[in-house]
Amino acid sequence: MFDELAERFESAWRKMRGTDKISESNIQSAIRDVRRALLEADVNLQVVKGFIDAISQKALGTGVISGVRPDQQFIKVVYDELVALMGGDNQPLAVANPGPTIILMAGLQGTGKTTATAKLALHLRKQERTCLLTAADIYRPAAIAQLETLGRQIDVPVHSLGNTANPVDIARSGIERARSEGFDTVIIDTAGRLQIDQDMMAELRQIKDMAQPHEVLLVVDAMTGQEAANLTRTFHEQIGITGAILTKLDGDTRGGAALSVRHISGQPIKFVGVGEKVEALQPFYPERMASRILGMGDVLTLVEKAQEQIDLGDAVKLQEKILAAKFDFDDFLKNTRMMKNMGSFGGMLKLLPGIKINDAQLQQAEQQLKRCEAMINSMTKQERQDPDLIARSPSRKLRVAKGSGFTAQDVTKLVADFQKMRTMMQQMGAGKMPGFPGMPGMQPPPGPSEAASLYGNKKKKKKGFGEL
Repeated sequence: MFDELAERFESAWRKMRGTDKISESNIQSAIRDVRRALLEADVNLQVVKGFIDAISQKALGTGVISGVRPDQQFIKVVYDELVALMGGDNQPLAVANPGPTIILMAGLQGTGKTTATAKLALHLRKQERTCLLTAADIYRPAAIAQLETLGRQIDVPVHSLGNTANPVDIARSGIERARSEGFDTVIIDTAGRLQIDQDMMAELRQIKDMAQPHEVLLVVDAMTGQEAANLTRTFHEQIGITGAILTKLDGDTRGGAALSVRHISGQPIKFVGVGEKVEALQPFYPERMASRILGMGDVLTLVEKAQEQIDLGDAVKLQEKILAAKFDFDDFLKNTRMMKNMGSFGGMLKLLPGIKINDAQLQQAEQQLKRCEAMINSMTKQERQDPDLIARSPSRKLRVAKGSGFTAQDVTKLVADFQKMRTMMQQMGAGKMPGFPGMPGMQPPPGPSEAASLYGNKKKKKKGFGEL
């Protein structure tokens, strides 16, 4: 996401490098690039005008700070304005006391509303909240069946009266069940509708009037660009919503919707969908999104993803193995699969500050990881647990190569890289900072971008496993 916008911003910073201060003359070219970047990202024209005026005034009024370059000061001004534009702070969901908290889901047809409903339920279940999904979409074929399937997948019950009942009655009975059975949250999935379909909008108002929800969340497709902001405003004027969920943000390389929704509609983005998997829903943090746009990564989101996947006991055992140089191919496979559970490999890399990597490089890296996995899977259990066995035996290398479809030289390189990595990890565990050899079978990513140096460490490192 935001790839095109980030590239445009990078070109704006480059035009200010080499200057000794921010002045009206040297800032105009950078501001033109920022304006062009926002317009090409499909950000609403009204939003672009206000944003450009704000950064122009604040950049020219910024004092020179010793040790900080003018382009870095300008980046800081743009970062602050991006955060303010997207709402400033994360807006958490309401929690009713006494419960249950009632959440009404609305949206156009085809925006991924039913899937977003299940994603939200899983997110709340991870927070130890008990959810009841209510299937009130009686119009779309198989909508109820889809929600029931998703409910079984995430282990959340679904309330349904079938597709012949009135949606208002379905919502009412779902709320009554939630109260009687002690659920603390009920999420009502309604039918997709067009804002020009007055009958369907009237039905949604009836459901809202009956349910008196604590949250009305509009599910919006980020791929629609600035129209997403106009749609959010229209629904808010007709129905009254409390926030939006942007879906398919991972497929929107422009990012205009995320930058326009809050300003145009006046309602906050509360969650973003970043993938097809049911786990791919994230709370929306404006400061984290601004950091991603400016190429500074998003370490906090990366840490939260890791916390969901890493078992503390396993982490302690892994640390002991690293310190004793006992890290083996089984451990490597286990941690590689854990990374996959956290999301795509490319998505993880882009959360790291300073990592600039294009799609071709990402594809190559993922292919290299698959090569490693294929060779490791062709090893015996004993060989995976003791890599030195393969290092000492040409016949084992040949067997692994034949079993995985690669050459003996490929296996030799994998083992050699792995042994170097294991030695490096042991030295790091002992408090030393060695040079970083490459991850087995992989090329190192490019070095840190200039944008990340504003918040990150300015000391250059050798590239390799440590940067991944």
